[in-house]
This record gives sequence, structure tokens and C-alpha cells, in this order.
Amino acid sequence: MKFSDYSIAPEIKEQLEVLGFKRPTDIQFKSISHILNGEDVMAIAQTGTGKTAAFAIPTIHMIAKRKSKYDSHKQVKCLVLVPTRELAKQIATVYREIGKRTRVKSFGLFGGVEQEQQIATLNNGIDVLVATPGRMFDLISQGALDVSAVEYLVLDEADLMMDLGFAKDIKDILYKIPKRRQTLFFSATISKKIKSLAYDVVNNPIRIQISPKNPVANTIRHAVVNIDMDDKRFFLENMLKEYAGHKVVVFVRTKVRVERVVAAMKRVLIDSEALHGGIEQKERFLILERFRAGENRVLITTDVAARGIDIPEVDLVVNYDLPDVPENYVHRCGRTGRGKRMGQAMSFFCDDELEFLEAIEEYTGAELDRFEVTKTDYQSILKESVDGSDDWKKLLKDSNLEDGTEDTW
Repeated sequence: MKFSDYSIAPEIKEQLEVLGFKRPTDIQFKSISHILNGEDVMAIAQTGTGKTAAFAIPTIHMIAKRKSKYDSHKQVKCLVLVPTRELAKQIATVYREIGKRTRVKSFGLFGGVEQEQQIATLNNGIDVLVATPGRMFDLISQGALDVSAVEYLVLDEADLMMDLGFAKDIKDILYKIPKRRQTLFFSATISKKIKSLAYDVVNNPIRIQISPKNPVANTIRHAVVNIDMDDKRFFLENMLKEYAGHKVVVFVRTKVRVERVVAAMKRVLIDSEALHGGIEQKERFLILERFRAGENRVLITTDVAARGIDIPEVDLVVNYDLPDVPENYVHRCGRTGRGKRMGQAMSFFCDDELEFLEAIEEYTGAELDRFEVTKTDYQSILKESVDGSDDWKKLLKDSNLEDGTEDTW
């Protein structure tokens, strides 16, 4: 089936053609028709499968079809709740791109930026509001946001919303929007808590689950390699030089370690940018835009970029540190190999991270491929470093003394 076969507005079909959307992914194929029929949907699908378009396409169509009726009422018709600011901005962008040829107005609402301009935009009339709970409730309490006319409620990345403690916010918003509505519930993973939340918000839903035996998409080749903690930076340098000119996302466990790895790469003449929760929101958006545009090709980040962030043409993901939450391994790897594009992910692990590795293998249901490095190759990678002397050990020690820690790389 092609998108041209769906009963959606010609303007949307034309724009999908421009965007290169020809055939729906599995989650889109199984969701769109039910949503167009007005049914509630509870969908579970791994990252990178096209969940956003699965709810954006039909909701844009349904609003566009009744747009002339809505024009006299400047109230939100579709509310999309998401857990993070980056996701709010990204999903609002997807709505605007798909609905570009329609008169549907979409807007991303999130904290970390001044609210005056946001309020002015809302006052001009918004059809689709993609929001994080904090800023949304702030504006509702101020009387600057009215959600009493919402007809479509979308909960995206619901599992992460639960992890971040937004369950109460989700339940609270149900008292502020009409009971007669269509609810679309999307999550990357399923658990008893997620099921319980889902059945609190959806009504007799169509249940859809795209769950391959291995939750890591089959478009991603992924493996792990055993490396001493103090040697990880040499291997990262080696990989980044091998992938020079390609987009690479490097995941590190903490924001302090992110900054240290960026500094280490700078010493070996590799440009990179840091992304973590300690950076101002406006700058975080700019960093992501530079990476998307290819102005910077190496992004070193915490798990703030692991969930839902769609960055095109990422060739390689490096897990410099294994995540301590096994689900995040899947989400990190999912930054590459998106859609039908192939990608690669390589994870470094030291002996102290064996517990994390075992948890990941239990979660994925399979033993991860081991990439073996001979002793000769291992030593060669250490010696080939631009900063291959032992001076780095003194720099590391000095750095640790300055911030009062004795952390290792």
C-alpha cells in the first residue's frame, strides 16, 4: 500500500511525496486507518519505526477536513503530550512539515524559553499543540491556554513519561479536556505500569504491537568490545578518524564525563560538541541544529539525546559508556539505522560494566556480538594516538584534582 492510496487530503499526499514518504512503515500501516476511523489506539513500537508520522498524518487530515468550522474558534483541537523539550520541538516540526500545504497550525510548547512569545502565538490560534507537561500546566493555570476543546489527545513516548514521573500530569490533564475525544497512546516499550496508564486514558482501543524478537532494529549492526576504562578515549579517537566526515553520536554516562571526553577529543584534534542537561535549552537546540545540518559531525551526549530525537543520516553510534538502564541501549542504537537506512553501533565496555552488559543482553533476549581486538591491534591503537604519550595521565589527574573527584575516563 502507498500513501497515495489512503483517504487523506490531496495536499497531505502531495507534501508526503515531496518529503519522500512513499510507503508506510509497519506502525504507520497498522495505525493510520484505525485513527482515520476515529478509534482509540494503543501502539507499542520500537524507536525509529516512524511513530510520529503514524499519528501526525491522520490527525492533520482530520483537522484540515474541518478547518473552516474551526476558524471561528481559536482553540487547540489536538494536544500531543511528550516528555522532553527536544521531542516537543521535533514533533511540532514534523507536524508543520507534513501539514505545510494545509491550513493546520502547529506549535511546540516547552519550558526553558520565555513564555511571552508563546502566549502571543497561542492567542493567534493553534490547531495542534505539542507540549511538555510543565509549561502546559503553567499556561493553563495563568489562563493563557485553553484545552477545553481538544478532540484528539496523543501521548507519545509514554514509557519515558512514566520514567520521568509524569503519570500524575497525564491523569490531571484528563480532567481539563473533554471526555468525548479520540486518544492515541504510543510507547516504545510495554510494562504493567504502561498498560495500567494506557487503560486509564484510552477507550476500547485498537491494540498494535510491533515487537521483533530483538528490539534493536534490523537495520542496525551492533556489537560490543572489551576495553579498559582508561583506554576508551584512544579507541574513540581511532573510530572517529575512521569515520571522518560521517555523523557520529557518542553516548557517555554523565554530563561531567561528556565534557571530559570532548576535551580529550580536542587534544587529539577532533572537533566535537557536548550535549547534556546542564546546557541552556536555547543552546541545546542550536547544537542539535548544527549537528542535523552537518556543521558539526560529532555529538558527545548523555541520554538526553537517546529518546525520540530524529537526526537524519547518523552513520555510527558509539556507546562510550554502557547505559545503566538496559532499555536505553536500544534507544541509543536507534539514533542510527532509521527508516530503511542502515547504521552501525559499537559499545565499549570495561570489566566494571559487565553487570550493565548482562542486563542489556537479558533485555534484548540475545547475546550481543563481541568484536575481538588482538593484543597487537590494541597496542597499535594506543600508540597511533596523536596524544599517545603518557602525558594524558597527568592531565587527567590534574583535572580530577581541580574538580575534587577521582573519576576515570
